[in-house]
Amino acid sequence: MTLTRRLALAATLAAPLAAAPALAQTQITVQHALPINSHTGAGAAAFKEAFERLTGGRYSVVAQRNDNEREMIESAQIGTIDCTFTSTGPVGNFVPEVRVFDVPFLFRDAAHARGVLDSEIGQQVLARFQARGLVGVIWTENGFRHLTNSRREVNAPADVRGLKVRTMENQVHMRAFRELGALPTPMAFSELVPALQQGTVDGQENPISVIVANNLNQVQRFMTLTNHVYSPAVMICNPATLQRLSTADRALFMEAARAAQQANRARVSADDANGVEELRRRGMTVVTQVDTAAFQSALAPAFAEWERTLDATLLRRIRDWRPS
Repeated sequence: MTLTRRLALAATLAAPLAAAPALAQTQITVQHALPINSHTGAGAAAFKEAFERLTGGRYSVVAQRNDNEREMIESAQIGTIDCTFTSTGPVGNFVPEVRVFDVPFLFRDAAHARGVLDSEIGQQVLARFQARGLVGVIWTENGFRHLTNSRREVNAPADVRGLKVRTMENQVHMRAFRELGALPTPMAFSELVPALQQGTVDGQENPISVIVANNLNQVQRFMTLTNHVYSPAVMICNPATLQRLSTADRALFMEAARAAQQANRARVSADDANGVEELRRRGMTVVTQVDTAAFQSALAPAFAEWERTLDATLLRRIRDWRPS
């Protein structure tokens, strides 16, 4: 066989290999509500990195920002996206049992909140998502919420009276602010900054992480560390997405979700430690000493209502929880 024919034969045999497509990736779309440089973005980025690495690149995770949390949950429910990292504020409209976590002054501190969510209590609530066409994968967090506004310092419950305060679409949060004499105005987070700029609302309430990441100091002059509500967040997925995973890949998915949880909580802790000084540096007036007992006393009628309308036994289990 001549050299020319040998080369031609080798090229013919190699052609099918050269034309073979690269190993196909399965794409998973994950949405979150805040900038990538935030605690929510940190969780989404950690999930992406971990799941792609653990599966050897067989899965590609596309992380996207969407400021409308209710829309994200609905999209996960119908399957137009695979998963979302969302605060629990609007989740109670889909899974009513989640509302119990929104009761003010329920948690003593971050360790208490994280411990409850990771315990049997939190897992039992996640199990309730299935009946609503969703999968509650793992708890993340926003952290403890604080009040900001553009009108005055808030040192006591009476200072809240008359303030128009943006809240999430959450009946527990709205009830609390009505009891304090504020005018709660529910709206999507995507509408918040324009509403503050235009004076549609005077203030809002969010964890330090959210306030710093979204530069709310540019539209708010005062912040008070009320710590009035611990704000959980949760990774929610479309059931069909997880059903398509093999048992082994589902275990890797959960490992990646735990990586997201760890990154998210670490960022919240860091922002809580450094955020007050950062916001002061940006020009905000920050009130750090708050008479928590006065706020709790002012909310007494609302507490009585929540004991009737929510799961009183579960509330007691949460308040009494201690590390084992």
